Amino acid sequence: MRSVGTLRAVGAAGEPVDLRRTLASHGVATLAPQRVDTERWVLETTLDVDGVARTISVASGPPGELVVRADGAPLPARRRAALLATVRRILALDEDLRVFYELAATDPQLAWVTSGAGRMLRSPTVFEDVIKTICTTNCAWSATVRMTDALVAELGARASEERRAFPSPEAMAGAGPAFYRDVARAGYRGAYLLRLARSVADGEFDLEALRDPELDDGDVERRLLALPGVGPYAAAHVMLTSLGRYGRLVLDSWTRPTYARLHGRAASDAAIARRFRRYGRYAGLACWLFCTKDWVEDVAAPGG
Repeated sequence: MRSVGTLRAVGAAGEPVDLRRTLASHGVATLAPQRVDTERWVLETTLDVDGVARTISVASGPPGELVVRADGAPLPARRRAALLATVRRILALDEDLRVFYELAATDPQLAWVTSGAGRMLRSPTVFEDVIKTICTTNCAWSATVRMTDALVAELGARASEERRAFPSPEAMAGAGPAFYRDVARAGYRGAYLLRLARSVADGEFDLEALRDPELDDGDVERRLLALPGVGPYAAAHVMLTSLGRYGRLVLDSWTRPTYARLHGRAASDAAIARRFRRYGRYAGLACWLFCTKDWVEDVAAPGG
């Protein structure tokens, strides 16, 4: 791979960014085509860059910098800029977490986040994040991996013999029901995935418009809940991980018992919500980080 450029490892307001915490921010971040090396703390993924599939890597460089590399021939300046902009989205570098850090700094159980946690690793598109989230619903993690692996391997644009990008809405829309039943083995989700892909490809749903900062959280939630296969859990997950809307708590079969274990006793959803109410529009982020602190060892980040 050859260097494409570097990005400053800081947030929109100059906050520190711990790349390890971003790469390990949630399980969906590890689904194909993304690969996270948790020994070297390197992200590899395959993207569609102006119609050409490219496999890239992101790693820590000199202190305060992230190095982006890509395979294939050198990219012209316009494509380099587009690729770096996509990486900024994937790493949520344009998120301003100052207010959240100010609140967390006074919370003994969450003050640790101010060293650079809180950025959710995203997909290049909201469409990809919604599809992957639907694939997590009501199933074992192994089934989620099987479904997303099949989508990428069979429908994604090819960068190399081994690497493909996540499929476009058009590619997913062009696959018939038999693919989702027999190849992806998506079960009842297959009909949802196909309907959603066709609706996005046809222009009925503009999922990327959900990134519009002028929309309020309630409107975004209502639009997500109107999508096939998206219920309250999936909507909250997409808002937290993909859209930078951190007010909804992701309460499911993992977060509830994890919170109870860390809290020291069982707690109702209402009690969990009260614990993080002081965080306001960051309540969901605070809850998620409370539950995932031990996903990364508390050691100095590589390169800084």
